[in-house]
Amino acid sequence: MTHPSHRGTQAPTGAVPTGRPSTRPTPGGSGAPAGVPGQPSVPAQPHPAHVSPASPAPPAPPAAVSPRRSAWAEGTDRLRAAATTEPGRLRIIGAVLALLVVGFGAVASWQVTDRATAADDVLHRSQPLASEAAAVYRSLADANTAASSGFLAGGQEPAQVIERYRRDIDTASEKLAAASAGAEPGSASAAAIADLNQLLPRYTGLVERARANNRQGLPLGGAYLRYANDTMQTEMLPAAEKLYTSENARLRADYDGATPYPWVAIGVGTLVLAALAWAQRRNYLRTNRVFNHGLLAATAASTVVLLWLVIGHSVARSGLNDSYEHGVRSLNALNDARLASLKARGNENLTLVSRGAETVTVKDVPVDKYDAAYNEQMGLLAGTEGRPGLLAAALDLADDADGRTPVSDATDAMKVWQERHGVARDRDNAGDYQGALDKIIGTEKDKPTGRCVATEDRPTGECFDAVDAALEKALAHEQGEFKKAVGHAPSSMNALALGAAALALLAAAFALLGIGRRLSEYR
Repeated sequence: MTHPSHRGTQAPTGAVPTGRPSTRPTPGGSGAPAGVPGQPSVPAQPHPAHVSPASPAPPAPPAAVSPRRSAWAEGTDRLRAAATTEPGRLRIIGAVLALLVVGFGAVASWQVTDRATAADDVLHRSQPLASEAAAVYRSLADANTAASSGFLAGGQEPAQVIERYRRDIDTASEKLAAASAGAEPGSASAAAIADLNQLLPRYTGLVERARANNRQGLPLGGAYLRYANDTMQTEMLPAAEKLYTSENARLRADYDGATPYPWVAIGVGTLVLAALAWAQRRNYLRTNRVFNHGLLAATAASTVVLLWLVIGHSVARSGLNDSYEHGVRSLNALNDARLASLKARGNENLTLVSRGAETVTVKDVPVDKYDAAYNEQMGLLAGTEGRPGLLAAALDLADDADGRTPVSDATDAMKVWQERHGVARDRDNAGDYQGALDKIIGTEKDKPTGRCVATEDRPTGECFDAVDAALEKALAHEQGEFKKAVGHAPSSMNALALGAAALALLAAAFALLGIGRRLSEYR
């Protein structure tokens, strides 16, 4: 039996150990005890103090990192890879066709909506505001005429003249308020309205002072009336004319925004039809199939949009142009003629109020200031050599009998007015002031007849009333012609915008359906 300390080691038979075996390692590095024959050598473990620490291994070089690519580059690569196959090409063609058709609908809807908005402004904003501005001008001029007519009648003014003056002032105030609500802040119209709102109370105050002095028989009343008239002629009517001109310019701008053709939309629509035709031809050449139902339906829908765009806008544009040529231009000419007659009547009255107190030089000859102004306005109304008058221009613009008849009546009354005015001036120049006054405003025996006939010995005021009534009738007719000519242009344009957008979306869906039908053959 072996000793536990020597477990695993067996001594040779018959050998007797003579002492403790040496455990010193041999020079060769054997770990077997010295002097023990047959014992296998065991490698000696080196002492840690005699072993140099192993140097750390050098770090491995970092792996190469590929640069990050942009989404655009990756998408381009995918498209390039897809374009090498027929299904990929078809998908690209379908996407491009759908985008083109949708873009066509968007551009058409955008351009038509802009024109529909401008057309709606013509009908519901700028033209009514231009009419309001003309009404302000006309009411102020008529109020001035009524004030001078009442002054000439003496201390007890006729009730109808007072009523007419008050009605004109009320109308001017109401129209100014309406124009102020529609005027753009900071515009020339807003500035003119502000001036008129300040001047109107001053003018009415001067008129009331003139009436008060006139009732007392004081000559100061005539001075106040002339001062009021100067305020009207030099400040108020120019401001009203500025308002009228500004609103007419805005009306013209709205027409310019409503009538141009939508060329961008028409160009895009033509491109869409060309692209659809190319896609169908390509399909035919590769498959030998004549029709692709989806692409054919997309072409039909796009064609409807394009034709609707061209024809529908042409019809609306024609109505707008007609409303301007035979509505707005006629209204402008009639308004100008009516204003000239109002100014002429006011100056005719002031000629007798002034009694030559104020003169101007015409062709080196001093003449009454207000009589010269009367002749100037009548020259605008009736025309001069080589230049047609406002009534002649209005007659040329009238395109039917209902429009021409009242203008012809106004022209006839104007001629009689000029003849009677000449008689009145002859009497005044001869020193017959009362005879001239009777010829201008009439006498208590002269009852209104509503007509102006050359054979009757009546006052000029009757002819002025006939001219004014005829022009008012013509204005009402032309206003109706304007609305009739504009017609449903704004609503038809709005319908066109909605229809173009809907049909374009439908055409895009048909195009994708046609391409999808072709793609299904590859599955």
